[in-house]
Amino acid sequence: MQELKGKTAVISGGAEGIGLGVAQALGRHGMNVVLADINQEQLQQAEKILLDQDIQVLAVALDAADPVQWQQLAQRTVERFGKVHLLLNNAGVAGGSGPLEECEPKDWHWVVDVNLLGVVYGAQALIPLIKQHGEGGWIINVASMAGLLGLPLSGPYTATKAAVVGLSEAWRAELDPHGIQVSVLCPGFVKTRINLSQRNKQSHYQAAEDSQPPAEQSSEMAKYMQSVIDAGLAPEVVGERVVEAIAAKELYIFTHPNFRPAVQKRFAEIDAAFQRSESSPLLASVLNQKIPDFG
Repeated sequence: MQELKGKTAVISGGAEGIGLGVAQALGRHGMNVVLADINQEQLQQAEKILLDQDIQVLAVALDAADPVQWQQLAQRTVERFGKVHLLLNNAGVAGGSGPLEECEPKDWHWVVDVNLLGVVYGAQALIPLIKQHGEGGWIINVASMAGLLGLPLSGPYTATKAAVVGLSEAWRAELDPHGIQVSVLCPGFVKTRINLSQRNKQSHYQAAEDSQPPAEQSSEMAKYMQSVIDAGLAPEVVGERVVEAIAAKELYIFTHPNFRPAVQKRFAEIDAAFQRSESSPLLASVLNQKIPDFG
């Protein structure tokens, strides 16, 4: 895609999985890449992979839940490449799995801080830089099919991914006048290690039970999830799909068309609920009121 050549992309959670897959795809299309990740050992390996592919790369350690580190990342990006044109908010964790009454507050804070506030901090640090040069650009937020359908026993993950979908829809209208294209990537199962997110859990989110061996039921669920992920889509395919969707100016980027019937069922239920509300005499006064056009 010629439009990407010579421009700069910043990717959080870029040391492996989807982040690295997208980095490789963007690099093949001529972009400079800033890889950011909390796992510095993995980050060094990813940097070498891109360098071996003759991709211009800057690797920066980043805790996506820390707004100060995002600002430092933005500064280093400008120092190295001069401008930034694309932000992929990809850093994410899966935590707080299990029945809702058993989810610990620290897990809620961890997942919200990384999956949701990390997206906000990334945008606040880098969108001003994209606006500054006036050449337009892209922001791609990584959500999940869980953000559209809901994943049982994964309340924090589902809540944050649904929030990222909503944020992306809001930012699309807000940033369009600045020539900044907004997309939200909602993948199904991809061959990543998000199910092993605990390996990168920051110390201040740790709880006593984190050091305990998992219960038998949780262990069986973990084995099942691992088998599903192992059969998932390759991150490299997701990377090229993202480039394809950027070219088509897609708001929603889907990687698993087999989820379509489930999403259609959800929207059919929403539409039916609207139809029922139309027949309620309690709501007759608002039936014909015009709503604002938010673009």
